[in-house]
Amino acid sequence: MAFETVRCAQRINAATDRWQKRFAWTSVSGVADFKKLLVWQKAHALALNAHRIAKRIRKPYDASLRSQLIRAAFSIPTNIVEGRRQATDKEFARFLRIALNSGCELEYHVLAARDIDVICEADSDNLIHQAIEVRKMLHGLIAKLDHPEKP
Repeated sequence: MAFETVRCAQRINAATDRWQKRFAWTSVSGVADFKKLLVWQKAHALALNAHRIAKRIRKPYDASLRSQLIRAAFSIPTNIVEGRRQATDKEFARFLRIALNSGCELEYHVLAARDIDVICEADSDNLIHQAIEVRKMLHGLIAKLDHPEKP
């Protein structure tokens, strides 16, 4: 009977180890804290920069564009944070795809704001450059999650 108990405990420990390796918060990029993800750091900087620039859009009839620009920008790091807390890499990747879509939306709002002369070209170019950099990083992380290396 004691042998069966030991054997059962070993199987439980082995299963627990496998589960922790698969679902532990350190499974992606070796980090548990979203603030340590470089893509989140870049997305956060992008959101703050977009907010700083959007605050200068002051005309009442441009208020909806200002609001959408800020919402799209903050949606990127927000979805990274929310996705990071998911139980599986597949779920994390789903949130990263939402962040990626928000990055595309942000780029359009920046282009529209530039084309109707509510933000200057230098600010537009800076935001678009940042957005493209973040989207590339998101693509890379999604690819890593979709095709994990075999141990």
